[in-house]
Formats: sequence, C-alpha cells, structure tokens
Amino acid sequence: MVWELLKKTIFLFMTVVGILGNMSVSVNYMFSWWGSLEKKPIHLILIHLAFTNILFLLLKGLPKTMVAFGLRSFLDDIGCKIIVYLQRVAHGLSLCTSSLLTVVQAIIISPRASGWRRLRPKSLWHILLFFLFFWVTNALISVNVIHSITGTGLNISHLKNSDNYCYFMPESQEIKWVVLPLMVLRDAVFQGAMGGSSGYMVFLLHKHHQHVLYLQNSKLQ
Repeated sequence: MVWELLKKTIFLFMTVVGILGNMSVSVNYMFSWWGSLEKKPIHLILIHLAFTNILFLLLKGLPKTMVAFGLRSFLDDIGCKIIVYLQRVAHGLSLCTSSLLTVVQAIIISPRASGWRRLRPKSLWHILLFFLFFWVTNALISVNVIHSITGTGLNISHLKNSDNYCYFMPESQEIKWVVLPLMVLRDAVFQGAMGGSSGYMVFLLHKHHQHVLYLQNSKLQ
C-alpha cells in the first residue's frame, strides 16, 4: 500500500517537474529570441522542442497520473480520440524536432571549409517550413487513431487497454499496412539523422581535442 502510494507520488512529481522544466526552457529561450537583435534559428528550434515536450507531458502524464490515483473512465469517446491523437502527434513532433536540433548543431560546429556549412539555415523561414512539414506529416500519420480509439462507455471486452482510460479497437489490415510503414520510415529517417549527426559531432570534438593536445605538446618541446 505504501509502495503503491510512493510510486504514484513519484510519477506525479516527475510529470510536474518535466512540465515546469520545459516551460522554463521555453520561456528562457523566448525572451532570448525576442530580446536579441540577431534571431538565431536554433533558439526557435529549442522553443518548439520545449513546447512539444510540454504538450506530450500534459497529454500523456496527467491522464496516467489520474488513473494512478484511482480515477477511471473520466474521458468520453470524443475526449479519448482527441487526447490520444494529440499524444501521437506530440510524440512525433518531439522526435522530428530533436532530430532537426541535432542536425543544425552538427552543421554549426562543422569546419568552415566543410560543405555542410552550406546547409546551415540562413533565415527563420527555413526553420518554420521544417516545422510546418513536421506538423503536417505527423498529423497525417496519426490520423488512424481517430478511428481506432474509443472511450470506456462501449462494450470493451474485446478491446485492447490503453492506460486504463481509453481503448483501441481492432484495425483493418489495409490501414495497418499503410500506417505502420510510414511510422517506421519516419522513425528510421529522423533517428538515423539524429544518430549520424551525434556521431559526426563526437568525431569533430575528438578531432579538436587531438589538435589541442598536439599544440600543447608542441609548446612544451
């Protein structure tokens, strides 16, 4: 009994801390962005990433916290569709924005002579176009949830449980063969870009470290 209460309290605490932390990051970079003469695209990316994380934590964390404290069936059919759909969209947006942030950071720290510097965003409109693409893509990929999710007011004996407040109805094979490949492709592309950019940054930092050590050894000789 005590252990269950402790787990619920920890989960609620982590959800609240995550939301407040992302709100702090978002507000901090919003003030930095509006207050500076040079509008840095990376600040806009960080603001968007914090916003998508807040959206996901609110839509995912708060309902699960309510379930953890014993409140069940608090959403009707329409509420379930909206909450779960926006959860999916926010999750995809967080992945895409994190990938874009990593790629832009890798481009920024790349050597001036490198061809990657030509891909550096030159205006905020480039970043806004990426955001528009992310929103449209994830909204379309997640649209099947609207048809497959339902509240607990129906006969749910044959349905799959989703966090004890919404239920998934069986989908047709045609929809699965359309949606699943798109989700896998999205995750593979953006996670691959994130992994490749992270590896490239590690390589550049290691190379810079080796160069610094060489200069230090040259001075000592």
